[in-house]
This record gives sequence, structure tokens and C-alpha cells, in this order.
Amino acid sequence: MCPPGARAPYDARVSTDCLFCRIVAGELPAQVVHETPHALAFRDINPQAPTHVVVVPRAHHADAGALAEADPALAGELLRAARAVAESEGIVESGYRLVFNTGAGAGQTVFHVHCHVLGGRPMTWPPG
Repeated sequence: MCPPGARAPYDARVSTDCLFCRIVAGELPAQVVHETPHALAFRDINPQAPTHVVVVPRAHHADAGALAEADPALAGELLRAARAVAESEGIVESGYRLVFNTGAGAGQTVFHVHCHVLGGRPMTWPPG
């Protein structure tokens, strides 16, 4: 993990017009809660639960399917980062939900793969 306020180098596979690539690059502010050389986690600006953190890979991949196809190891890194966020947020014992919206029809609005870590309240089923 990098010192507070510093950003680890990001992958060259970025998109200059992508909101999350710009956050990864440090061009846009975010409340970062966890980072690794390959992933960045920050608080969602429109939280849907008491804990709502977005975890993104530093490399740009459009969605979870594209990431799984291109770099399965990075997909695993994203899941490890999500677990680390849940631990640091204190929601492992009570439970948490991981959400990957893939495609506009599923509610994806930023087309850079990202995992929502939600917790701190009971989760209902089905979601949405």
C-alpha cells in the first residue's frame, strides 16, 4: 500500500475519458480507503449502504466479463482487495455484498469494471 495521499503507478492501459481511470491517475479526487499496485478502492459518492466502497483495477477493462477474459489474475486481485476493504470497514462478521454490474441493462454506468462493496445494513433479496 502507498503512503496516504500518494498513488501507486497505474497501468498504461487507461482511457483518458474514463472517470475511474482519471481517479486512478489522481486527476479527480476520491476518498481512497485501500490500494494495491493493481487496485484502488474509494468511497462511493452516492452510497447505498452505510459502507459502500468501489474497488477498481488500475488497468482499464470495460466490465467484469472483459476483465475475466483478459486477465483472470487481476480479477482475483480485485476480489482480494474487496475482502481487504470489508475487513478494514469491520463488516466481515455481519456480512457484506459484492456487486459487479455488467452492461447498461444491469445498471453499469461507468464502463470501467468495478466492484461495489456494500455492508453495514441487512441486504435483501432479490436486489433491485
